[in-house]
Amino acid sequence: MTFPPILDNSYAILRLSSTAILGAFIFVLSALKIPSVTGSSSHPTGVGLSSILFGPSVTAILGTITLIFQAGLLAHGGFTTLGANTFSMGIAGPIVSYVIYKSLEKKNRSLGIFLAASLGNLFTYCVTSFQLALAYPSEVGGIGASIAKFLGIFATTQLPLAVIEGILTVVIVIALETYAKDELSSLEF
Repeated sequence: MTFPPILDNSYAILRLSSTAILGAFIFVLSALKIPSVTGSSSHPTGVGLSSILFGPSVTAILGTITLIFQAGLLAHGGFTTLGANTFSMGIAGPIVSYVIYKSLEKKNRSLGIFLAASLGNLFTYCVTSFQLALAYPSEVGGIGASIAKFLGIFATTQLPLAVIEGILTVVIVIALETYAKDELSSLEF
């Protein structure tokens, strides 16, 4: 099999295939939505693992592609909210995940992975709560009251999901370190 010149080395093929797999992981994980009280939904995001392996820049692109496919194929999110969803799930959450992982990577790697995935997920929903509060300020209490309301609503479903996503991400990284150690070291992980 011949590859185009840009893919003519094993590192490029490994990086491209790993990126595609992470994109599929984000798509599948974030498609598992749990309805919230307001008509919105909560779901794992999957962006923590991608941020840990490839950083927030690649994750922003994967998150955007995921959200476009979900809007078109699953009617999840929709095209009118694509910008807000991309900012919360594709930019804010991955940056938090990356910073947390990098700050704990040398001290306690497993804890760093867990916190990166779970807190990146939670931060995504904190940003979403803020966005919804700006769009729907409360008549009594304004934006502040709306932020508190949306955070409270999302907390009931998102806190357990964030913990589950953190555990799942640690398990996946352990499996990768066990069965794909050479590939991970090729990706400089």
